[in-house]
Amino acid sequence: MEQCRSTAGGCGWPVAQARAIVAPFLPSSCPSRQAWPTRKRRSRPHSWPRPSIGRVTTLPHVLQSNDLCTHVASSPRHIIRPVMPVNSRANVSPGDTLDPIISGGVFALGLAFGSFLNVCIYRMPRGLSVVRPGSACPGCGKAIRFYDNVPVLSWLFLRGRCRNCSVKITPRYAIVELLTGGLFLLCYSHFGLTIAMLKCAVFGFLLLGLIFTDAETHLLPDKLTLTGLVAGLAFSLLVPVNDLLSMVLPGVVQLPVSSDLSWRLFSLMDALFGAAVGASFLYGVGVVYLRWRGVEGMGFGDVKLMAMIGSFVGLRLTILTIFTASIAGSAFGLWTVFAVWIKRTQRRRHAFHESGLAARRNAWASAKVALRRHQMPFGVFLGSMGLVAFFFGQQFLHWYWRLM
Repeated sequence: MEQCRSTAGGCGWPVAQARAIVAPFLPSSCPSRQAWPTRKRRSRPHSWPRPSIGRVTTLPHVLQSNDLCTHVASSPRHIIRPVMPVNSRANVSPGDTLDPIISGGVFALGLAFGSFLNVCIYRMPRGLSVVRPGSACPGCGKAIRFYDNVPVLSWLFLRGRCRNCSVKITPRYAIVELLTGGLFLLCYSHFGLTIAMLKCAVFGFLLLGLIFTDAETHLLPDKLTLTGLVAGLAFSLLVPVNDLLSMVLPGVVQLPVSSDLSWRLFSLMDALFGAAVGASFLYGVGVVYLRWRGVEGMGFGDVKLMAMIGSFVGLRLTILTIFTASIAGSAFGLWTVFAVWIKRTQRRRHAFHESGLAARRNAWASAKVALRRHQMPFGVFLGSMGLVAFFFGQQFLHWYWRLM
């Protein structure tokens, strides 16, 4: 029987067996006999469909080339093995046109979930139930009627005030609803109506709630962070985490399981590594700062938040999230110091009639003391950069490595 050839010599693999393994992945125009030559031959390039959510790609990365038919026949046997999907993007490409009806429905659904998210932001830090009682005015305590509870529109129609007592209602309600609706629409535009879109929507919903809760109360409720951690690990079994371990481990480790179960286990492993590395790094920073300064510099809520983000984005994007969040937090802290310094310099010159140099020196010392006493909500930056990394992190890393 005719045997395959490789650069290291004959591998003893029958051509019929090789053809049977890779036949489902070859286009119909690929010649059946000419695809297995005994000498190297230039074959006609073929176009290959992009992998999508729900379809397991069983060709290894090394086989993704234009000269695939010849390459498969001239490759050693051990490289033809199942690997996990190489693309976690769904069927929606930038050139596709989104259905306006579905887009409107997704946006409306996001507005509704944003209204519920406002309830969570207000009640969870106070230890109240998010189910009962119904929505009520924070000023007079009267129940809000259903026609006054329409997302965004009711706030605009009532001009941000309660119908009964006219107390001012924070614009955060309308902002959260609009952001949630826009986030759901962005998930749909990226992933279509797939499980990946559901994962994206859940991740964004939880992060928006945590961002605004931390900004208002400096608290990160366990009901959101721990629920998100479990959800991220569960979604890693349904949607591949296209990250560093996803690319390396399948070429190093062979699992005695089916190809479908194999990529799910590798994806779960990547999510676990992302959660563990992110949480461990922030916990270590908090311990070092506590021993150095004697005060708590990193709350345990931030540690659990980073574990949740890592379970959704994987190891490599976890590192990117921590790096970008640190830069954003440092920039915001410096901007705050300079803003307070300038404001207090002007006040000292007008109120205390100090000279310019003395006013700037005393105001600078006062601004540094104020910054030490003020706790910056680092969860806001972690959540924001986690969302950015989820949508655009892979593109940024690809661009960065091209520059290198």
